[in-house]
Amino acid sequence: MRLHLIAVGNRMPGWVEQGWAEYAKRLPADCALVLHEIAPGKRTKGADLERARREEGEKMLAALPKGAHVVALEVEGRSWSTEELAQRLNDWRGQGCDVALLVGGPEGLADACRARADAQWSLSKLTLPHPLVRIVLAEQIYRAWSITQGHPYHR
Repeated sequence: MRLHLIAVGNRMPGWVEQGWAEYAKRLPADCALVLHEIAPGKRTKGADLERARREEGEKMLAALPKGAHVVALEVEGRSWSTEELAQRLNDWRGQGCDVALLVGGPEGLADACRARADAQWSLSKLTLPHPLVRIVLAEQIYRAWSITQGHPYHR
């Protein structure tokens, strides 16, 4: 199984890339964490933001691995404890399919992405900056994996 983070945004600061890489490298090959960056649409003065969001969504859907279980990260989604995430991780591994985690741009996910999602997950009721979401997500996946393995990291 591979976990694909499909996220709008590119050219992240070094601290974001380092944080992501640190947790991604800790995961084994059978639970690999892969990043797919989607270039954001233009957001200049007078830009059609709905069109940008829709086009980002089309690119995100095109990046989905075939047969993937899709999870949209949404403020309105369901909150999961770390233990619940560990159980979901075990379930996903048991299903044998890849998982795609979708993170939208500044205006959120396109309607088509939400419609395609098999689940909606909220990391927090707080609005988190998109670069930080990548690191929090990677760390929580590593923490959940460590729970499934009886690894002491989560303690």
